[in-house]
Amino acid sequence: MVVHQPSPTGGRRVTERGNILGLAHSDEDVVEFLRRAGLPDAEDLLDDPAWAKWRSGRAHEYEAS
Repeated sequence: MVVHQPSPTGGRRVTERGNILGLAHSDEDVVEFLRRAGLPDAEDLLDDPAWAKWRSGRAHEYEAS
């Protein structure tokens, strides 16, 4: 999963293998996208570099710079 850089209006696009899962405005949004994709324990994956790649900006921050 890739959590992309914050957008100018806030939020971060989340993709999995090139498929857009949604625009997250919080960790809860990312967890929900992953739950819908079939990963019930997604909150445990947010800080696992084998699962989550945070691009540009700090992990867990969703506001525009």
